[in-house]
Amino acid sequence: MPALTHDRQFDPRYGEAVTVAPGVRRLTARNPSPMTFHGTNTYLIGDDPVAVIDPGPGFPEHIESLKQVLAGRTVSHILVTHTHADHSTAAAELAAATGAPTVGEGPHRAGRALREGETNALEASGDVAFRPDIAVAHGDRLEAGGRTLEVIATPGHTVNHLCFGLADERLLFSGDHVMVWSTTIVAPPDGVMADYMASLDVLLARDDRRYLPGHGGAVEDPGSYVEALRGHRQKREEAIVRALADGPRTIPEMVRAIYVALDPGLRKAAGLSLLAHLEDLVERGTVEAAPSVTFDATYRLASGA
Repeated sequence: MPALTHDRQFDPRYGEAVTVAPGVRRLTARNPSPMTFHGTNTYLIGDDPVAVIDPGPGFPEHIESLKQVLAGRTVSHILVTHTHADHSTAAAELAAATGAPTVGEGPHRAGRALREGETNALEASGDVAFRPDIAVAHGDRLEAGGRTLEVIATPGHTVNHLCFGLADERLLFSGDHVMVWSTTIVAPPDGVMADYMASLDVLLARDDRRYLPGHGGAVEDPGSYVEALRGHRQKREEAIVRALADGPRTIPEMVRAIYVALDPGLRKAAGLSLLAHLEDLVERGTVEAAPSVTFDATYRLASGA
């Protein structure tokens, strides 16, 4: 299967609108981190009018770059793939400056209710202020930036995650659902692994030839790549089952056993990803949790599994 890569050749070219496809430019925010790679990609579709996909973080530098690139042009829509702060918090200021309506699935919310005693480790990353002017759903089509955009609901990373397809060009804006620099974090309670895997199947049923993701460079040959992502997730699930075959374990113990040479700064994220897998395995009756399915629980294989 294709190797999952860190996309080392990606050049963010901060402050510059880089043409990445006919009629499509990318402006990368200067917000690099272990969770965002070199920064969040904002995409500009069309010349005049222009549609903006993922206006990005509410950093003055990025917003000013956007305003300069868009100066003198009509902005038809501001589309948001999902409401993590690095993708959507610039939307309000950009909408005020341009008069363009915002578009998204809906407000930020968790994929499930918090369990007793549970806290949301990623609560600070959610943009709870965002409310789209235009709410869209799977299968909707929108005339934006002089092009026809198709809405593809892809919950999993967040419950309100969307991808947008250029309907006649086999080009997909994949947000954080599929990226080439890293696998996508699916972290409960915001993320739900079963939903994420089902959303991969939705993309596999399409015939897009190229993805433009929320971080890093383009995903080429996306069908093979999405198949590889599915295989990667399935192997992670198998690794959990193998780890539990030696006896009950906690999530931190499984992180140490499964993620070899992991950057210590990513251990919490890895643990949350394992929790998402474990929630799915418990739901399917393969694994049991004591006292309940939480980050701090002890997990074991279910009898007969």
